[in-house]
Amino acid sequence: MTASYQVVVPCFNEARRLDDRAFTDFIAAHPDVDLCFVDDGSTDDTPARLAAIAASAPARISVLRLPQNTGKAEAVRRGLLEAAATGHPIAAYLDADLAAPLDTAMLLRDALAERPGLVLAIGSRVKLMGWRISRSERRHYLGRVFATCASLALGLPIYDTQCGAKALRLTGPVVATLQAPFLSRWLFDVELIARLRDVVGAEALREVPLPVWEDAGGSSLRWMDFLKAPLELWRIRRRYPAEP
Repeated sequence: MTASYQVVVPCFNEARRLDDRAFTDFIAAHPDVDLCFVDDGSTDDTPARLAAIAASAPARISVLRLPQNTGKAEAVRRGLLEAAATGHPIAAYLDADLAAPLDTAMLLRDALAERPGLVLAIGSRVKLMGWRISRSERRHYLGRVFATCASLALGLPIYDTQCGAKALRLTGPVVATLQAPFLSRWLFDVELIARLRDVVGAEALREVPLPVWEDAGGSSLRWMDFLKAPLELWRIRRRYPAEP
């Protein structure tokens, strides 16, 4: 029987950062959740590591192998489409380094369950007293600058577009928005929000503050990606203009 929820984990050369025990313990603790790893053409030992994790619960953990590296955007898109194709009504995606721990997926699912009209729950790294949000100063301030630009591009008061933790209700219109590849390999979160804003309305989207997010280091983002960000953001705004 298909579980009611699938968590998609995009992976590219993550062999040294995968926490096998965290994934197997999570599956054991949540019998109504499946895991789908999307191996984005890894060239290290990631395929072998993922195969071993999947072998621990083959009915609940799957691996979708992409033949070549196409970027996180395509890995997430393919994983969400796979979740829809296998009958999961709700899916989330989380980064393989578990900067947002796996229990974050349950927090996002609960946000959707509590509000039937919600379609997208967006993890947000708001630094609040008593909560554990750990980012380098450089990433924090670059993130704030980008978030401001993204908010203006989307015409939405959004705090954090780029957190790698989101959950979607896989309705027909939502799955339809996932059919076309994203414009950007890295800013796809902004485009996903824009697509859903146009299809289901901004009121169906909600940010959910995360209690824990810890920078695990080793990000594959480069300075060049930050330099390209304004152009890619402009392309997204041009394709999906906000209402005046």
